[in-house]
Amino acid sequence: MQVTPRPASRGAVTVTGVNAPPTSSPPPVEPERRRPERSRGPVVLRRGQVEPSTTDQRLLDRRGPSDWVHTDSWRVLRIQSEFVEGFGLLAEVPRAVSVFGSARTTPDSPDYALGREIGAALAAAGWAVITGGGPGAMEAVNRGAQEAGGLSIGLGIELPFEQHLNEWVDLGINFRYFFARKTMFVKYAQAFVILPGGFGTMDELFEALTLVQTRKVNQFPVVLVGTAYWSGLVQWLRSTVLTGGKVAEQDLALLHVTDSVAHIVDVIAAADQERP
Repeated sequence: MQVTPRPASRGAVTVTGVNAPPTSSPPPVEPERRRPERSRGPVVLRRGQVEPSTTDQRLLDRRGPSDWVHTDSWRVLRIQSEFVEGFGLLAEVPRAVSVFGSARTTPDSPDYALGREIGAALAAAGWAVITGGGPGAMEAVNRGAQEAGGLSIGLGIELPFEQHLNEWVDLGINFRYFFARKTMFVKYAQAFVILPGGFGTMDELFEALTLVQTRKVNQFPVVLVGTAYWSGLVQWLRSTVLTGGKVAEQDLALLHVTDSVAHIVDVIAAADQERP
C-alpha cells in the first residue's frame, strides 16, 4: 500500500513531499512605485521638483503672484528684446559718432557750448550723433546736431533717479541694461568723442579703448576733448601705467587729446577714409 505523506510546513514554504528539498527562490517583490516625473520642454522634473500645474496652465491663469517677471529666465527674454529693439531702430542709421560727457554739465557752462559746437560740426560733416540722451553734455550735443539739421540720436538708460530723453533727441530708445545700450553705442558708431565727465564717461572711455586695443573694433578713433581736463589722466597713464608695463606705447597712441572742434572732425574723417 502506498502512503502519501502530509505536506510539511517549513516556515512560509510548504513542501509537498517528505523528502522535497527547500526552495531557494526569494518571495515575489512588488514592482517599485514609479517616481513622480514631469517634462517641461527639455527639462525633466522629478520628486519634489514636480509642479502641480503645467506651463500652459500657469500662462492662462491670471491669478497668482507676479514675481515671475523678475526671474533670471524672464530677464533673458527682456535682454533679448532690448537687443532686437536697438538693432531694429539703428540698423538703417547713417554713419554716426558716439559722444559722451557729464549729465551734470550746466547749460551756461563752456562745456555745454562746446558740446553744441561739436554736435553741429559733426552734423555738417555728414555724421549722425549718438549720445546717452540725457541732460548736460549729452543734451548739448543733441541740440547742436539738431539745430544744424543733422540726425540726433539718444540712447537712454533706466536709473534709480528720474531721467528722460532730452527734447533735442530725434530718434530715441530707453534701455534697462547698460550692456545692451553699450553695444548700440559701439556697433553703430565710427568714433567716440569724450567730453569732460565723471565715472560713467570714463567707463565709456576705457571700454572703447579696450575694444580697440583687443581689436574687437578696427579703425575706431577715441578723442578726448579738453586738454586741461584730461591732461592729468593722460599723464598718469604715461608715467604710471606705461612705465609699469601695463600698457604699450601704441596703446596710448589710440588716444587723441584736443581742444579743437575742427581737429575732432579731421581725426574722424581720416579714420573713416582708412576704413575698408
